[in-house]
Amino acid sequence: MAEGFHSSQVAPTGPDAGQSLWLSCVDQLAQELPEQQFNTWIKPLSAQVMGDLSKVTIFVANRFKLDWVRAQYSGRIAALLEKLYGQTISVELALAPRESPVRYSVAPRGAEPIPSEEPAELGEERTQSGPKNRLNTGLTFDTLIEGTANRMARAAAMHVSSTPGHLYNPLFIYGGVGLGKTHLMHAVGNKLLQDKPLSKILYIHAEQFVSDVVKAYQRKTFDEFKDRYHSLDLLLIDDVQFFANKERTQEEFFNAFEALLAKKSHIVMTSDTYPKGLADIHERLVSRFDSGLTVAIEPPELEMRVAILINKARLEGTEMPEEVAFFVAKNVRSNVRELEGALRKILAYSRFNQKEISIQLAREALRDLLSIQNRQISVENIQKTVADYYKIKVADMYSKKRPASIARPRQIAMYLAKELTQKSLPEIGELFGGRDHTTVLHAVRKIGGERQQMTELNQQLHVLEQTLKG
Repeated sequence: MAEGFHSSQVAPTGPDAGQSLWLSCVDQLAQELPEQQFNTWIKPLSAQVMGDLSKVTIFVANRFKLDWVRAQYSGRIAALLEKLYGQTISVELALAPRESPVRYSVAPRGAEPIPSEEPAELGEERTQSGPKNRLNTGLTFDTLIEGTANRMARAAAMHVSSTPGHLYNPLFIYGGVGLGKTHLMHAVGNKLLQDKPLSKILYIHAEQFVSDVVKAYQRKTFDEFKDRYHSLDLLLIDDVQFFANKERTQEEFFNAFEALLAKKSHIVMTSDTYPKGLADIHERLVSRFDSGLTVAIEPPELEMRVAILINKARLEGTEMPEEVAFFVAKNVRSNVRELEGALRKILAYSRFNQKEISIQLAREALRDLLSIQNRQISVENIQKTVADYYKIKVADMYSKKRPASIARPRQIAMYLAKELTQKSLPEIGELFGGRDHTTVLHAVRKIGGERQQMTELNQQLHVLEQTLKG
């Protein structure tokens, strides 16, 4: 991942200095964090910056969110602000007034921050489309770029939005971060709401469901909890892998799942892995996840990445020349979020320097990213390094031999090839003796999942990564 804006890119003085500083910080967090974490915890934040940039006050919607943001994100926010500005900045968190939540303002020099009365983009129980359903009205099927990477998932999601409660129930969408899983879920909700405005719909992240279970348990309000979740027509729930090791949450979700299916309501879920790849989730729940339709979203191919860049730039009021889009797309290959991050850098660099967008400008704006690409690690080097480490022959990487002493290092090499190079799954498979891309995908998910659970494997991978990176 490329570095964020350099401190020299944020003007230290002038009326827009505070705004530039805060927006640059938010942009960097958008690149660093998984999309749903960013949308849930960072996007709704409001900031007020002192005129001399000595202090930033961040307003949060409620006490629960304030405590969570303080524990999970305040340290990183403070570090980013300091890096962007080049000097230490005092960061404080405060509750935003319910009736007049603040979005952004700059206080006069020496004055204490006073919340502005602009309406918040997101409130505790309210989003752009109204109360409680939490849908983002900008995420629709029309604004989703279609390609081979997401065609099947998009078709299934459109079917669900047209005839909820019938086929593909539940719909389980899985794939890596930043590939558009959340966009698809919001698109389903927005389409159903457009066709049937009285539908009871809820989009929620798995972390919020966990929080709701905890609060219901503490306050003894499970009847209200069940009234809310069991009465829905459509439940959209993101990142169900967060249910791992949470027994009470899994039990309540199982109950909600059964109640919704019984009344012909529809459930759409996302995860970073396929149902049977989920760790520490009860088998009866996994079998329910797998009982409908499971579809994957892959990283976007070149043409799709180009289309995404041109479309996103247009939404920002800028026309990106096709040759520039091709240049960026060839260098940013992993996911849509990194494409958006690269686009934000280019647009900001263009505005700061008052220059038209060109390949040369893109090269300058993305210099950190491109310097990483120039030090690219080859698949061949990975194969040799892994073979040496596990004391097998390099030829075993391409062979059809399947004993564990060979298959395991081969899977580790495939995992590292996906993590450390820009090769696609089919390209990696070809370099491993002409294997199918699904074999590579299985290896990547298997090793990635085990890495989180097995300390010894994580240490081995760390050693290999450091060796390869030099």
